Amino acid sequence: MNHIKTYAYTHSPLHFDFKQTVERFFVEEIPLYTPSNSGNYLYLKIQKTDMSTWKLVSVISKATGLQERDIGYAGLKDKNATTIQYISIPKQAEKELNKNLTTEKIEILERNYNKAPIKIGHLKGNRFSIILHNINDKDAKFFNTTALMMQSKGIPNYYGYQRFGEDSRSYLQGKEIAQSGKRLKGSKEKLLVSAYQSYLFNRWLSERVKLSTIISANNIPQATKKLDYPEALIKVLAKQEQFFKLFIGDAITPYPYGKETYVKDMHQSSLAFSQKKISPTGLLCGANVERSKSDAYYLEEPYDDTELNALKGDRRFAWIWPKEVNTVYNPDNKKLTVEFYLPKGSYATTFLEEIGKFSLKEKR
Repeated sequence: MNHIKTYAYTHSPLHFDFKQTVERFFVEEIPLYTPSNSGNYLYLKIQKTDMSTWKLVSVISKATGLQERDIGYAGLKDKNATTIQYISIPKQAEKELNKNLTTEKIEILERNYNKAPIKIGHLKGNRFSIILHNINDKDAKFFNTTALMMQSKGIPNYYGYQRFGEDSRSYLQGKEIAQSGKRLKGSKEKLLVSAYQSYLFNRWLSERVKLSTIISANNIPQATKKLDYPEALIKVLAKQEQFFKLFIGDAITPYPYGKETYVKDMHQSSLAFSQKKISPTGLLCGANVERSKSDAYYLEEPYDDTELNALKGDRRFAWIWPKEVNTVYNPDNKKLTVEFYLPKGSYATTFLEEIGKFSLKEKR
């Protein structure tokens, strides 16, 4: 089952082959800060191929004798890719690491020291380099123009298909676990419940993109009729310059980070949004997370599960801006190399799908 998502851009689909492999998918973590060069923790900048972050942690744990919980990392990286990420371990385990870490799949690029370990979320974002195959000259040019336009206008921040497991249905198990009211057992259950959170977020975001499309693609009377909203509201929404329309009570956060507030004045918030100063956020429902208010809450409520209390909950940017976009095309072998940077938690495949207009998930 494929999650139906609404694309924000309206161009025709492009044709290219995407495969996530170690030869075609490169990702480098951009750390939140530079280590201080002194302290009780060893920071390792590691390049790994064909290995998930969890596997990396388990390999380092075996080599050093450390518990897995003593090994710090900022984010999870895929197995089917060449990835550069940062790991921290207590300094005293360095000798054992040097002696016992022998796998070809891991290369230590840099070593440093710091006073505190790396924790989940300690990263600014990720830089990607992805090679697409079988793309013709015309589509490659269009790809580049569209990617640069998205750098300026932004894209919806959907969770990628990777979040929902091999069969795209892991969120159903997550829903069952979440609604059972039991405490979560281990990282597997946590992952399933967070897939359910992500599923609800994607549904909400898709609905908001659809709503924004109706407003931008129709005149005021048509949009009023299609959405069954008061005409006065449609007029105010249509005046907003940016594509993704803001409502009173939307939870907004300074971009790329800052303290959350709510939309009180649509015109003012819309101005800040079109200048990339703020972005609206969507709900990842959970025990102690702020809901949006007023009109925005009315749009959020159908995708909120108040029985989900096993996780804390959070809010996630609904709209992001890719940066450092660059493409290089080789007409001889019809390959396009695409480079770009995304903030943490955002998916490269979501960006590529918004350009290509098709699901990149391989058919099994």
